[in-house]
Amino acid sequence: MTRSHTKSGTTVVARLSTNESTAYLLTDLLVDELDARDVVLASSEPTNRAWTVAVYFHSIPDQTAIRNFVANVVGKSAGDALTFETLAERDWVATSLAGLLPVVAGRFVVHGRHDRARLAVNRIGIEIEAALAFGTGHHGTTRGCLLALDHLLKARRARRILDVGTGSGVLAIAAAKACRRPALASDIDPHAVAAASQNTRANHVGAFVDVMRADGVRGRWFRSRAPYDLLFANILLQPLKRLAAPLARLAAPHGRVVLSGLLASQANAALTTYRTHGLVLERRILVDGWATLLLARRQR
Repeated sequence: MTRSHTKSGTTVVARLSTNESTAYLLTDLLVDELDARDVVLASSEPTNRAWTVAVYFHSIPDQTAIRNFVANVVGKSAGDALTFETLAERDWVATSLAGLLPVVAGRFVVHGRHDRARLAVNRIGIEIEAALAFGTGHHGTTRGCLLALDHLLKARRARRILDVGTGSGVLAIAAAKACRRPALASDIDPHAVAAASQNTRANHVGAFVDVMRADGVRGRWFRSRAPYDLLFANILLQPLKRLAAPLARLAAPHGRVVLSGLLASQANAALTTYRTHGLVLERRILVDGWATLLLARRQR
């Protein structure tokens, strides 16, 4: 989507009032579609059962392209209902962050810098700034993965960790903080890699987490650190299905694979694919209509 530059201090906001599932889906897809350096995304809590998706642009967006994208992914009526407004000079990034509440998932709390002082001493804090996009913990898929990690930690701590499609790095950071063991985090998007690297430093786990740009998991870096006791892949159904065989090869015999990025209706399709590679369901976690699957190697 192309855009030209606005005058300094000016912000354009696109808004859509919709239902909860559409708000989550659209926010997730827009994160992949838009340049995270140019936008801030927010999905607000429901008012009168309606959710609002707001996209704040620091430069003038191509309104037709954005409207067509929304129409293609969630329907023409949503594209027609999308509104655009030019706002007066204001720090909208700071304003949006101030209203973003911490996310609690078991022992983990994902929070912004503005909530750092409020963190309870018995929680593991993961500081992720929403302005970096790529996942703040508010999405049901991220919360599901953190809940899966919290469950696994009750039994043992992983020694080798892999996070594919890391985005903000939140899952790799959480695992490294809890286990104090090395983690490899990868993403195909160079901006995500930069954001994740910055987040590892902000969370003081740079010595544990290596972040790299990669498409898939076939490189020597992945093989040289295998086998992994804990593998995360929080992406989408089709890439998850393509990763089934290589992830199964990288998993240790006693390892666990955590999959997400799946609508509840897509979970069985993912399970069918992974079952053919010897990985079976151990636990299913549903959050806000999204499924997180905890898989283990089938016992012979």
